[in-house]
Amino acid sequence: MKFIDEAKIYVKSGGGGAGCVSFRREKFIPEGGPDGGDGGRGASIIMRASSGLNTLIDYRFQQHFKGARGGHGMGKQRSGKSAEDIILDVPLGTQIYDEDYETLLADFTEMGQEITLARGGKGGLGNQHFKSSTNRTPKQFTPGGESEERTLWLKLKLLSDAGLLGLPNAGKSTFLAAVTAAKPKIADYPFTTLAPQLGIVRYADTEFVLADIPGLIEGAAEGKGLGLRFLGHIERCGVLLHLIDGTQDDLIAAYDTVRTEITAYDEALADKPEIIAINKSDAMTKKDIAAKHKALKKHTGANVFVISAAAQQDLDTLLAEMMRTIDDYRAEHNPAPTAELYSPTSD
Repeated sequence: MKFIDEAKIYVKSGGGGAGCVSFRREKFIPEGGPDGGDGGRGASIIMRASSGLNTLIDYRFQQHFKGARGGHGMGKQRSGKSAEDIILDVPLGTQIYDEDYETLLADFTEMGQEITLARGGKGGLGNQHFKSSTNRTPKQFTPGGESEERTLWLKLKLLSDAGLLGLPNAGKSTFLAAVTAAKPKIADYPFTTLAPQLGIVRYADTEFVLADIPGLIEGAAEGKGLGLRFLGHIERCGVLLHLIDGTQDDLIAAYDTVRTEITAYDEALADKPEIIAINKSDAMTKKDIAAKHKALKKHTGANVFVISAAAQQDLDTLLAEMMRTIDDYRAEHNPAPTAELYSPTSD
């Protein structure tokens, strides 16, 4: 399935059905009075965060959603049928923006959250509502409420506990395949990963979600490579695992390149908990490992792990540290229910 993380849609709710002008006419019941029924409510367009989805591909092929009009009122005080609402399912982590792509209307961070994108029009009133002692044969009625229409942007930011960062060919996909059941594409050329990949890591009777983000290059925050499009997914990662290809000459430059692009995109990303690991130790000599490990540790001032994702060496130590950091992050940032979502109008 193709990964789609952005879509533009048009929604229009259904108008309300009109009220009815009718008078009761039955044998032996003279002057039966008004009995016009009310119109039915039009269909609303509702968006809901649902499980089992991880892409907005459904909205790539259908962008227009129009609700049905409510039924008109009828005689004998019969109300028109209300139209059935249209429910649009989206993945968890979807954000909804107004047409200007700046006004955030909703941010789905919990399963089952809903927002009414366009509210269906109210049903009109039949003439039975207008009878009085001075108006025994009312011919007044009200038409159904107007529909609402709007153009919206959907943007998906994957929710994960940890995200993989690094330059192209750092071994991120290999690492994801080694610690999860995910089957990402792995090859010996840059930009093998063209879209974020998710996997579930099960470790020590616990589990967490790991996301592999396409490789970053210098200038990614300015739109070079694939980085700009997918840097937004890092915003939803609690912990960042920065993988560095140990076989390259300058590990410090590789580390600084990625950190610079993250900071340029959003300084808040630079404050996220980061775990650093030198990958591909199976292709390095012990002397080379020691020298590069010492230099990178001194430069970053952090603990640096040395692993081989391909040979699955020393992964347990790294996963234990990731699990500990993720637990700390969860305890500190336990998300509260999202505040009341935007609704265009109220009843």
